Amino acid sequence: MIEATPFTGEPAWNRLKEVLRMLARKEVMSRFHRVSVRHKDDGSLVTAADQAMQQAVELFLYEQWPEYAFLGEESECEIQNQALAQQQGCWILDPLDGTTNFIHGFELFSCSLALAIGGEVVLGIVYDPVRDETFAARRGLGAELDGRSLRISGTSISLDASLALVDYKRLPKALAVALVEAPPFASQRNLGTVALDWCWMAASRADLYLHGGQKLWDYAAGQLIFSEAGGASCNLDAEQVHSNSVESRSAVAAGTSTLLELWMAHLYANR
Repeated sequence: MIEATPFTGEPAWNRLKEVLRMLARKEVMSRFHRVSVRHKDDGSLVTAADQAMQQAVELFLYEQWPEYAFLGEESECEIQNQALAQQQGCWILDPLDGTTNFIHGFELFSCSLALAIGGEVVLGIVYDPVRDETFAARRGLGAELDGRSLRISGTSISLDASLALVDYKRLPKALAVALVEAPPFASQRNLGTVALDWCWMAASRADLYLHGGQKLWDYAAGQLIFSEAGGASCNLDAEQVHSNSVESRSAVAAGTSTLLELWMAHLYANR
């Protein structure tokens, strides 16, 4: 339970979800197909939508809950580390997850917000502005999609019949080659937005997941939503995915713990 936050009750929780939705439609969707782009120092892309969304969300959160620190993808590294060190709580925002998709007019991107307290994520919201879908979860209180309970289907599925979401780009080369040459699953997709990867897994739109390196703001909200929906996950070293750090983490997931064991066994044998 998240007794240490004001979001256990419904009014603050519902307001947070609705404001994130409203700001995403105003700051992100209003700029879709009208994109101004620049390269950051690390070579990744950033748009005016990323920056406007982060500024708007940060201002709202500071006005409503000034007791919590703020970490955004577009924040300076020093500020990110300082925010994570705040034990009282830290917001974690990816203002536009799937920037490359957004730039190319590819309709898969999202806005992701999480709250971490004491290094543990206690709530997460991922909003898909194209489909107008809000995925959300509070630790111990379950996951939801547009306010309705979200639970991964209990239907048993074999590894070879699974649909997998795999990002090959960041995998160890030997593993990526092995999966391409002899895939253990039925078919594979790559959404290009980590937050929606986790949420679509939570909605049983895919059965397996593999990503070689995602940042805290990419996965914080989505991974909680997936976990609260009943999914099983770890990283490639069989450790928990979440780490109270901005360093990249690998992620492996499946709709059931049994399927995850089979998936991990196959990955371990081909690393």
